[in-house]
Amino acid sequence: MLTDLGQAPGGGTGAEDHGTLERLLSVVGAGAVELHTAPQGLRTSVTGVHVLDALEPVIRPRELLLAVGVDPRSAHAVDVVRLAGEAGAAGVVFGPGRPEPTARALQTAAEESGTAVLFRTAWCTWAQLVGVLRAGLAAAGVHPVPATGGVRLGDLDSLADAVAALVGGSVTIEDTESRVLAYSSTEENVDEMRRLTILGRRVPPWRVAAMREAGFFQALWGAGDVLHRPAHGQDPERLVGAVRAGGEALGSLWVAAVAGRPLAPNAAETLRAAARAAAAHLLHHRTHSSDDRLVEDAARALLEDRGSVEVLAERASLPPRQPCAVLAVGTGSGRLGDDGPSGLYGLLTLHCAALGHRVVVVPAGGRTLVLLTGLEHDPGRADGQVRRLGQALADQLSATIGPAVKVGLGDVVPGLAGAPASRRSAERTLRALIAAAGPRTVARSEDVADTVGILQVVDALREVALPPRTSVARLREFDADHSGSCLVETLRAYLDHFGDVSAASRALGVHSNSLRYRLRRITQVSGLDLGSPDARLLAQVQLRLGQDADGARP
Repeated sequence: MLTDLGQAPGGGTGAEDHGTLERLLSVVGAGAVELHTAPQGLRTSVTGVHVLDALEPVIRPRELLLAVGVDPRSAHAVDVVRLAGEAGAAGVVFGPGRPEPTARALQTAAEESGTAVLFRTAWCTWAQLVGVLRAGLAAAGVHPVPATGGVRLGDLDSLADAVAALVGGSVTIEDTESRVLAYSSTEENVDEMRRLTILGRRVPPWRVAAMREAGFFQALWGAGDVLHRPAHGQDPERLVGAVRAGGEALGSLWVAAVAGRPLAPNAAETLRAAARAAAAHLLHHRTHSSDDRLVEDAARALLEDRGSVEVLAERASLPPRQPCAVLAVGTGSGRLGDDGPSGLYGLLTLHCAALGHRVVVVPAGGRTLVLLTGLEHDPGRADGQVRRLGQALADQLSATIGPAVKVGLGDVVPGLAGAPASRRSAERTLRALIAAAGPRTVARSEDVADTVGILQVVDALREVALPPRTSVARLREFDADHSGSCLVETLRAYLDHFGDVSAASRALGVHSNSLRYRLRRITQVSGLDLGSPDARLLAQVQLRLGQDADGARP
């Protein structure tokens, strides 16, 4: 069987629905495919695009056949051309290169069978080529037709629901890295593994590691059939089928029994057919995802002040001269995952989309940046929009992953040229929120200006060479030489609480008398004069400078 990426069988065949090879190539250009030979001329009708399925190589007339996984140097390639000609296909597209003398054999087969031969360029992947050709066909006058089963191409959620209805279970569609691309709306009595997988938007890492160790993925990607996993304990019966385009694995379809009911008797056969049909959807998803990555890369360049604002704005489809702002999102620990849908990045993308804002979410190491564009021109209203979005994100994300989510609000700027400055203010504010470790979850720089200021002062002092035998340096040496000693921690708590013995002892979880004893030891060991403002100030600065090494909170 061929995976349908374009015209459905039995679709309109009138001239008005047909593009031509000439028109398609003029639209697509030489950057995607190169024509090798066209025995019937460039007026050959083209109605769709198919990916060759080596297991069931059924070929439809007037289609471009993508010979994914077929070596153009092989005798198999010549056979594919002949079969395509017999079926009336418009042409066959092979991978990059025109190897001699095999190219001559392909040309001879093409001339004998009357079908065109083309080659994909080295700088255009198969996934990208699918999108390019589909767009080219649309521009050439071929009217798109819904893909298999009436599901709109690329609508993975609807595909999951359709498969779930046929097999009588819950369905997830995953990529080759076990990340969840879509799942069916089945919600009744779902098992714990499905709940964790959907919540994290990927199979839990420990489960992936266990399956990999057991050789499951090797069997999945190497199998030509649906795999069955019987029920075990609280885990229900499961079926899984690999989704391929030619020889390339694109992802997998998982089916799990729900509510104690067995799967449909023909569930395995249904899943086989669904896996073949899903190839078109996953190829489309890959192409669409590559577009998303281009937008993300352009937004990242804007935030880092790299390149032309006008060019990057056009690439990201963002208004260059409308007010915008950046939000920096992180957790109280100062660490957050940015590995796609499974982390805060995926949740942010979903929540921003649900709130109806035109944003681009950009992972950035230990935090995630949200570029919010198209704000109100009135400064007060724009500021209100930013604050409302920040508070909504903090509330929703905290309810989803825990109460430690913090959002730093960047300054509203008149256009994308000011986005780097807004990013810097958002990042400084987020850092201050995390350093303060208080109940506040959302703030602008002016709300936490004192904390922002001290952090900037500490950063500026990091390169200052202090005398080697200061009081804090001696305390650190003493703690390092005496296991269990915590004089540095005690001094930090005492100074942080402005010399309030009761408050500092509560923070440390010790009796007030114990704290007073430690303070005397601090004076004896280090010579620190706690009555001296200069000594206290220097001690606090040094404690701040060394807090990463001490393992203290930022």
